[in-house]
Amino acid sequence: MARIGRSELDVFPLSLGGNVFGWTADEEQSFAVLDAYAAAGGDFIDTADSYGGGGGSETIVGRWLKRRGRRDDIVVATKVGAHPDLKGLAPATIARGADDSLRRLDTDRIDLYYTHFDDLDQPVEDIVTALDKLVTAGKVRALGASNISPERLAASLDFAEREGLARYEIVQPHYNLVEREKYEGALADLVAERGLSAAPYFALAAGFLTGKYRPGAAVDSVRANRAAPYLEDGRALRVLAVLDEVAAAHGAEPASVALAWLRARPTVVAPIASARTTGQLPALIAGAALALTVEELDALTAASA
Repeated sequence: MARIGRSELDVFPLSLGGNVFGWTADEEQSFAVLDAYAAAGGDFIDTADSYGGGGGSETIVGRWLKRRGRRDDIVVATKVGAHPDLKGLAPATIARGADDSLRRLDTDRIDLYYTHFDDLDQPVEDIVTALDKLVTAGKVRALGASNISPERLAASLDFAEREGLARYEIVQPHYNLVEREKYEGALADLVAERGLSAAPYFALAAGFLTGKYRPGAAVDSVRANRAAPYLEDGRALRVLAVLDEVAAAHGAEPASVALAWLRARPTVVAPIASARTTGQLPALIAGAALALTVEELDALTAASA
């Protein structure tokens, strides 16, 4: 288990992405994946008010929690700001968004509440104050920020500290073996310096790091168009070659190795990865426990540089 920032939340080191629930996975399929994840010890589910057509994912997660009686032992993370009918981070939008998410999740509290995308039209003071009200009211336990710049994150943390308000404890950046530039550097340094954690999304680069996308191979997937550009990227292909070598040495899947590398990076508490079927889940779960050698980590890091 790993602690999120300075919060009281301890989580399994792999967060199950709920973006497929209500999209490429119907309720029955989603329940099967959720059951298998929980059976393997998983307790950290990531969703958003925009997933599943604008709330469908939250509704499925809420129904599963209720029917399985798992609400008290699952950490539920959701997000505000990208719902098709409720965009941005105006204080009224944040307040209504939280209430709508609570209703769809059929719960009295959100364990981890992210701002999905920063809203530059809103002063950080207004955003932080609105989020603090949710924490004070007991509707939210901890706060996070996805897709935020180092400058806005620093300003938000400074204001929260100065005013004694709830602060962000975690960031959710786009970060993986073939997409390092968006997080490493100023943002990762700030997260480490201020005692936050990171839960990277696109941890498997839209499926490319599972190894199923190869030059000349056709893959029937809604993510194929996102993964395809990596097949034209020499660096990504070098990463894939090293992934294959390390995976073979451990008798593991490339996805497990990619997640293990990410999990070993400074500040990362739990990569986020989704599974449309239960068959896709074992490689993800294995990535939460796989221990790579220093030499293997270094080889992967060098190939992705």
